[in-house]
Amino acid sequence: MIILDASVLIAHLDAEDALHDDARRLLRSVADEPFRTSPLTQAEVLAGPARAGRLDRAVAALAQLGVRTVPMDAGAPIRLAMLRAETRLKLPDCCVLLAAEQLGDAQIATFDDQLYAVALQRGFAVLGKRADLPEA
Repeated sequence: MIILDASVLIAHLDAEDALHDDARRLLRSVADEPFRTSPLTQAEVLAGPARAGRLDRAVAALAQLGVRTVPMDAGAPIRLAMLRAETRLKLPDCCVLLAAEQLGDAQIATFDDQLYAVALQRGFAVLGKRADLPEA
């Protein structure tokens, strides 16, 4: 199971993004795994396409990838507050960590250096550095 950060999905959806090719390689390299996001991550990814009038295409692209959200339970606000206090990460990044925690044996895919480092420190397998990606 792969928990996708917004940085990977935004780059994948935007052919002009500097990390677009990296995102495509990363997603292809783990295409046999189920993809998950937090609800906040998915909203973050869809905000740009919504502004540009391309929301339907972005939603379809996520569906084609098989991206599904990890529901947040009633305890999520407290757990997110604790993650934010412990890690000093931004709340969207804490949502990625929470999703990974909830699913247990999940890897995190991100191009965000801070999230990458904190996820490693917390014992998650993390993908996203250029060294993690297969050759083009």
